[in-house]
Amino acid sequence: MIFGHLALVAAALFTGAAFYINAVEQPARLGLPDGAALRQWKPAYRRGFALQAPLALIGAVLGAVAFSRDGDWHWLAGGVLMLANWPYTLIGIMPTNRRLLAMDEGAADAETRRLITNWGHLHMVRTGLGVLATFVFLWAAVT
Repeated sequence: MIFGHLALVAAALFTGAAFYINAVEQPARLGLPDGAALRQWKPAYRRGFALQAPLALIGAVLGAVAFSRDGDWHWLAGGVLMLANWPYTLIGIMPTNRRLLAMDEGAADAETRRLITNWGHLHMVRTGLGVLATFVFLWAAVT
């Protein structure tokens, strides 16, 4: 059961970080002028990726190990939800990330703001996947 509890911890950490980004960091970023918002987004994105990508993978692997140990499908379902962040990010968010990373902060404009705003909406899906995975892992842990 230790693998399942560790999967729950990984999912909760992932979800907490994702929620913080959507509830605190993104609104604060949108309060900045266009160039400053982009300047803030770039390092925040890199740091967030370095934190959340491994947590999603760790949660998925731990969920799969917990499933293989006790056969409860909830562990596997939570792991799949955690892992779903990877293809969603690569397919759904990465085009926006690449455009924002390629933009010059000095030339930021309304299109920059639109992309940053859109990025925040796309990121909410990651938060939702984390919330779902956390609840599914919690369900498995208490049953």
